[in-house]
Amino acid sequence: CQRVTRSLLSSPPGLRRQAAVAISQELSRLACRSPGPSAWIHQVRRRSSLLSSRLEEKPFSEMEMSYIKQGEEALQKSLRILEDQDDWKTETVAGNGDKVLSKVLPDVGKVFRLEVVVDQPLDRVYGELVDNMEQMGDWNPNVKEVRILEKIGKDTVITHEKAAATPGNIVGPRDFVSVRCSKRRGSTCVLAGMSTSYGAMPEQEGFIRAENGPTCMVLRPLPGSPSRTRLTWLLSIDLKGWLPKTIINQVLSQTQVDFAKHLRQRLARPGPA
Repeated sequence: CQRVTRSLLSSPPGLRRQAAVAISQELSRLACRSPGPSAWIHQVRRRSSLLSSRLEEKPFSEMEMSYIKQGEEALQKSLRILEDQDDWKTETVAGNGDKVLSKVLPDVGKVFRLEVVVDQPLDRVYGELVDNMEQMGDWNPNVKEVRILEKIGKDTVITHEKAAATPGNIVGPRDFVSVRCSKRRGSTCVLAGMSTSYGAMPEQEGFIRAENGPTCMVLRPLPGSPSRTRLTWLLSIDLKGWLPKTIINQVLSQTQVDFAKHLRQRLARPGPA
């Protein structure tokens, strides 16, 4: 496999484009043939997305490649966490069936997992969360602003996010600088990310620079009901500062429940989001 990769990377641009297209088509075929989450995760973990990025005609700088690799790392780690079904504990279950689970990982700490079904097709949900990412502050009260600082290729972006203070200022304003990557294979989408360093966005006055990741959202059509979408959100955040664990756990699980509510309200509006 390594010999094939080196051969492709040293090929002329035209051949590299043809190879990238062939790889993409083969991945789509595999994804459609094996729509289950475990099968799709297995395909993604072959790191083909990173190879496809490197095969693009325009070469990336060393720094850009480091961000692409960070995005891939976030995606791989997130999927490994979600693939392990053991030891998840229920944090909360809403009346509409929305559920937040949690578990403690030795190398990550406590992570939270939101499981919901949204009565909208996958393309609509994906468009809101990816294409309209910078509009999230318009509909999610927990977010003040999301700004794309840099786009790298078609899958990777660097973002700056300002989180709003919680009611009563129990948790003050936080901000995050993250590398995010979005991958779509067949009927499954994964939006993954983790904190990163970005020289053009130093720490901001009035905000504590928190860290997140690995984190991801997985979108899949609901089996038997393709007009509805199953959304799984893996959340891993270090809020920094001096905060009791009980408050952190309550805030993070409630943030996920609130997100689902506000996302549904956003998507219920008439016309394209």
